[in-house]
Amino acid sequence: MFEKIFENLKNKAPLVHNITNYVTANDCANILLACGASPIMADDAAEAAEITSICDALVINIGTLNSRTIESMLISGKRAAELGKPVILDPVGAGASALRTETAMRLINEIRFSVIRGNASEIKILCGGAGKSRGVDVSDSDSDSDSKAVFENAKRLSSLTGATVAVTGKTDFVTDGIRGAAISNGHPLMKRVTGCGCMLSSLLGGFCGANPDEIFDAAVCAVAFMGLCGEYAAQNYVGTGSLRTGIIDEASNMTAEKLNRGIKIEFRQ
Repeated sequence: MFEKIFENLKNKAPLVHNITNYVTANDCANILLACGASPIMADDAAEAAEITSICDALVINIGTLNSRTIESMLISGKRAAELGKPVILDPVGAGASALRTETAMRLINEIRFSVIRGNASEIKILCGGAGKSRGVDVSDSDSDSDSKAVFENAKRLSSLTGATVAVTGKTDFVTDGIRGAAISNGHPLMKRVTGCGCMLSSLLGGFCGANPDEIFDAAVCAVAFMGLCGEYAAQNYVGTGSLRTGIIDEASNMTAEKLNRGIKIEFRQ
């Protein structure tokens, strides 16, 4: 199953429009190129709809949110939805400020997302739970939450939005409200590299853009892919700089057979 999802990514080379944060834009572009997709970063409202129209998927990341790009996100998101293209939301720091929370909720209310990816705090906030993220990171209390509560929040958000929801943490969860998966790939050192979550969100754009009729499976595959790249990169750890580069190197060297062999997944309901 996952071999086919990955092979579609390689064979179709989807073009992914990223309205993303400037801290990690270069890494997001490079990991898409490494796995066989093509990135384009365009966040001006004057060209947002036009660029989205030629792409296979759209990724909206609110990491470095500003008033100028909110309009672009809405324009691109609505255009992608009109054309039936997968749209990914990364609600970075939802709960850290009123602007971030309100913008994430506005995007969810006005755009039909294919996948929403966030940490436990962000997903909890978006499905109506009380709490506050620690900046753009998961809060300590949510980080220590039992896996059942995290998974139930993901299912609830999926039910509310119709999107497949991916929650990343020590164990990653993906659910479309009916099917669910717990993914144990990854390495603790990945938390020391800025942008692993952003890179994953862009990868979700690539995997979903190549597999628009298999969003749940594509999301599971993308999450496992990113975690496995981190695992392999950590085997040759020298420092955080080399780890970042190593993750992108591993993405470029991944094969369908290697991915299928390394996935650690448990399906659940």
